[in-house]
Amino acid sequence: MKVLLLSDIHSNLAALETVVQDAEANFEIAETWVLGDLVGYGPRPAETLSLLSSIGAVAVAGNHDLAVAGVISAEAFNPVAAAAVSWTQSVLGNEYLDQLRELPARLERHGITLVHGSPRDPVWEYVMNEGVAAQALDDVDTTGLAVGHTHVPVIFRQLSGEFERIQSASSRSRSVAGSKFLVNPGSVGQPRDHDPRAGYAVLDLDAETVTHRRVEYDHELTASKIREAGLPAFLADRLRVGV
Repeated sequence: MKVLLLSDIHSNLAALETVVQDAEANFEIAETWVLGDLVGYGPRPAETLSLLSSIGAVAVAGNHDLAVAGVISAEAFNPVAAAAVSWTQSVLGNEYLDQLRELPARLERHGITLVHGSPRDPVWEYVMNEGVAAQALDDVDTTGLAVGHTHVPVIFRQLSGEFERIQSASSRSRSVAGSKFLVNPGSVGQPRDHDPRAGYAVLDLDAETVTHRRVEYDHELTASKIREAGLPAFLADRLRVGV
């Protein structure tokens, strides 16, 4: 059974459409799991949520989703992010806002725990290094843990007392067999690893492998929509360089 792992889409419809098409063309996807931040920053929130619903995606809440839904305050956000939250609230109808409010902070699917940040802080904590990753794995009873929030693809694997960080190359499958593992698929809509291509991962539950993948998409289309919406120009400019 192959699962499409998505995170940090951030209302980037062009990136999401490209990722879904690429995944469906190259893998037999059985389920789609979204690890938070469906909206925020980008210019097409309603269309993004509609597409995710149409493919039956299961999602957990990210900090931007909760801020847009009014569940948490945007006061802690930087001015650019806060401006995007306010704009997104102004263009989303109540149906979509209710959908965001109903997103859980944590889910378990087929022996994998899903959160946006970390198990101890599902909304805010960044899993960036081995120490935090090891603590995160200790905090779950499941074999696997899938997180987002950092916008950077990575695998952490714990096997026979050894802890390993794997920065996966695009399209290369990595085994997680016999290990306790954490996977971050990277960001669909706003990568921050200096690679502007949209990122996602496929978790094969039968083969016990993780495949990270990067795909080119029309980031200039998204950038133009950001400018047309009157969102901060930085949100358009960063898409070209992946920061």
